Amino acid sequence: MGGRRWWLWAPVTEDTTVYGIMPGRGYDEAVRLPGADFEGFLVHDGWSIYCRFEKAFHQSCARHLINHCNEMVESASPAAAVFPGNVKALLLKGLNLRDRYGESELTSHRLASATGRLEAEMDRLLQPVYRSMENRKLAKHLNHEFDYPFTYLKCPGLEATNWRGEQAIRPAVVARKVWGGNRTEPGAHVEQVLTSVFRTCRQRGIDAMPLMVELMQSRKPYALNLHHSHSPPN
Repeated sequence: MGGRRWWLWAPVTEDTTVYGIMPGRGYDEAVRLPGADFEGFLVHDGWSIYCRFEKAFHQSCARHLINHCNEMVESASPAAAVFPGNVKALLLKGLNLRDRYGESELTSHRLASATGRLEAEMDRLLQPVYRSMENRKLAKHLNHEFDYPFTYLKCPGLEATNWRGEQAIRPAVVARKVWGGNRTEPGAHVEQVLTSVFRTCRQRGIDAMPLMVELMQSRKPYALNLHHSHSPPN
């Protein structure tokens, strides 16, 4: 924004996306969109500020953790690669359990039992003090987020990754690369509002252009109703 580094935030649900363009990437910025008292499910990467949403139900993105383990295995010695390899194996077991439950191969009771065993295995992996600095960092991170990697198994239907957020960020990043960002803060505000409306309309199967034309031609301002076919007020 104006040649200075600002950050794009994108809270996403199945049918709604809200963009925020803000001057920081800390907790103060994070709470501006969902609110500090957010009590829903929060699927996120390992950025520590998300843990400060104390009323939310957290799910650490399994794909981020798996990708990190892959990177560690590729760059580590054979001995040091054992720990991230074992962590990755447990994460993949979790995804396999999710799929088997979704295909009715597991009952809810068996899923709960298997989830408990996964967490016990993860706990055993985190007990040793590892010689590798990278392994110690991974163990510290997993200890900090110990309750979060398998929330999706305890709440069937919850997504295991934050792919929706990644998909929402992509077009906004492409647009920024095309024109280089906004020159002013009001310009950034206009962008975050318009892109939120267009992205949400796309998710809901609504043609945004007629709605925007009606709104711009109206003599009185009004809030768009994106839940069903819209008619402007008289």
